[in-house]
Amino acid sequence: MSRDETSLPSLTNSLPTEGRGAQAALPGDVGEITVRWQAQEIIDVLLAESDPESDWTRSKLRELVAAHPDHPERALLQHLTATTAITNSEDEGAEVVPIRAAEPVPVPFTRRSRNRIEAVLGDKMLMTAFQPIRSLPAGNVIGVEALTRFVSDDGASADHWFTEAESVGLGTDLEIAALLRALTAAQTVPAHLFIALNLTPATCMDPRIQGLLEHSQLALDRIVIELNGAVPRDQYQSLTAALAPLRRRGLQIAVDGAGAGFTSMDQVLELHPDIIKLDRGFIADIDRSEGQRTRVAAMAELASHIGAAFAVQGVETLAELAAVTELGIVAAQGYLLGRPSVHPLDWNAWTESERESAASGPAS
Repeated sequence: MSRDETSLPSLTNSLPTEGRGAQAALPGDVGEITVRWQAQEIIDVLLAESDPESDWTRSKLRELVAAHPDHPERALLQHLTATTAITNSEDEGAEVVPIRAAEPVPVPFTRRSRNRIEAVLGDKMLMTAFQPIRSLPAGNVIGVEALTRFVSDDGASADHWFTEAESVGLGTDLEIAALLRALTAAQTVPAHLFIALNLTPATCMDPRIQGLLEHSQLALDRIVIELNGAVPRDQYQSLTAALAPLRRRGLQIAVDGAGAGFTSMDQVLELHPDIIKLDRGFIADIDRSEGQRTRVAAMAELASHIGAAFAVQGVETLAELAAVTELGIVAAQGYLLGRPSVHPLDWNAWTESERESAASGPAS
């Protein structure tokens, strides 16, 4: 069956279920060893703390470690699930994104805030989850987006952590710490997939970024930088110059198309991104709203005009998937197409079914 003939039902049947592969046993698997080592490193740091306010959390973590003595990654995953339960219940069914809002809610500048962020930076109490990005209409996994997960007592979202870090002057430092963790985790992602990394324009212009990306174990042509936030007009030239050496060697740039039709049009034309990506706000109810379809069609025209690929995130229903496919969108992600996971076994499971299908050949 050709690419254009792939049906939506067959795509849906091939989608991964939540948590697929998490309990699979692969002795000696490099990805499993990597995540186990990273999990144990974070657990050791947490249990070594002496802050009285964290006594209860540490005691619960010790119980989980005792329950899974040979699998620290399972203990840490259960710890993460418990500490983020409040946030997840508030956002149930919503697309989880690891980026700051365009206009973040101000966070008071306090010594406690700075201490919290410095603790994360010092102890590296964060992990990387990846969410699959699929080609349309075929449905093959072509890349993953890195999403930051914080090991914390209060269940605060990633958005809150980054906003708080920015409020105390440590925003770029926290982004770089998350980037380093993502680059390490990405070494166990299947080699044919690209890695999308979220950075603000200000962080992209930090002189440390070029060196970190050039000396990582990932080829630059596998990396996509998703720019989060507007670029001040007087910084267009600086940002373009900072990214130019990396782009010449294959790195690609994606921009959020949410404001591209209005205040960010000049930004899109100036940066000439490789990818324009729309968020959930454009996709929700697109199958029932003519206005939504018109907005997305207009963005598709802009992408075509500048020669950029057109992608979306936040696809949650089959009807939305059918609508964005009909509009010519070439890549999509969302809960329907695969939920974020911190486990390498899941990352490999996203592509394992495709390899098995290819090996078995077309149905008779």
